[in-house]
Amino acid sequence: MDKLKISTAQFENRSGDKDYNLSIIEKLVKKAADEGSKIVAFHECSITGYTFARHLSKEQMLDIAEVIPEGDSIQKLTHLAKEYDIAILAGLFEKDKDGNLFKAYVCVDKRGLIAKYRKLHPFINPHLSSGNEYCVFDLYGWTCGILICYDNNIIENVRATKLLGADIIFMPHVTMCTPSTRPGAGFVDPGLWQNREIDPTSLRLEFDGMKGRDWLIKWLPARAYDNAIYSIFSNPIGMDDDQLKNGCSMIIDPFGDIIAECRTLGDDLVSAVIVPDKIIQAGGSRYIKARRPGLYRDIIGQDHNSEQKVSWRSDLE
Repeated sequence: MDKLKISTAQFENRSGDKDYNLSIIEKLVKKAADEGSKIVAFHECSITGYTFARHLSKEQMLDIAEVIPEGDSIQKLTHLAKEYDIAILAGLFEKDKDGNLFKAYVCVDKRGLIAKYRKLHPFINPHLSSGNEYCVFDLYGWTCGILICYDNNIIENVRATKLLGADIIFMPHVTMCTPSTRPGAGFVDPGLWQNREIDPTSLRLEFDGMKGRDWLIKWLPARAYDNAIYSIFSNPIGMDDDQLKNGCSMIIDPFGDIIAECRTLGDDLVSAVIVPDKIIQAGGSRYIKARRPGLYRDIIGQDHNSEQKVSWRSDLE
């Protein structure tokens, strides 16, 4: 593996407006390529929008979803990947030829579709089916994986993806700034977003507090550290339907250190160079080798009643 420059983006998507969202993706793809990045990652359902889907019928979901890779959005991403010589990761709703619906995230480069992942724990719309397999693939000599939003909160998913060989895990989200049983959680007033140019301080206090970034920092760096991976976190900023999201797209190295983070209050991206040496040097590499799965294999693998299929709830984090 050689060193590799990666970008992660944040932007304010429009619900159901794929043409607009793809136009913003194109601008940010160009910016990432101009900065010398070979990969750029966008948030969960960055092509379609996300939170609005909680109101949609199955027929409406089928209308917004696309077959992959034949759909127009994948063809557009592939065109952009060819034009700017960069790999692109983005999300959308997928339908198969039998009318099943999934939350999907794809990686394309100038050759076309490289990888497709279906979210293991979808819950924004009751008509979504769960994915049932992990996704590991090669990109520029690095082994990569994908886990969408809530998939990363189930820690076994991150470890399993690492054990399958991933040294980079792309973690697209639409998260933070929603009510929860967690102390300090809650919505952020959309009026603060509308007034951000005049009063950025009040908005930043909400975004960076326990409703937003402070909660994220409780767990996300640990996923990178414990598993000796580079975590590429992508999240929208601004209004997603009627909910305000706070961005903070970031790249975290295997030491759990944030090496790049979006801090602007608008559409943006950040880039970082990743290097293979850190994967071996970080403590997680030693911890994985020290495991004794004979002690807990049957405990972790025991039968239980999974609650994967739940309808949309704002308190899920």
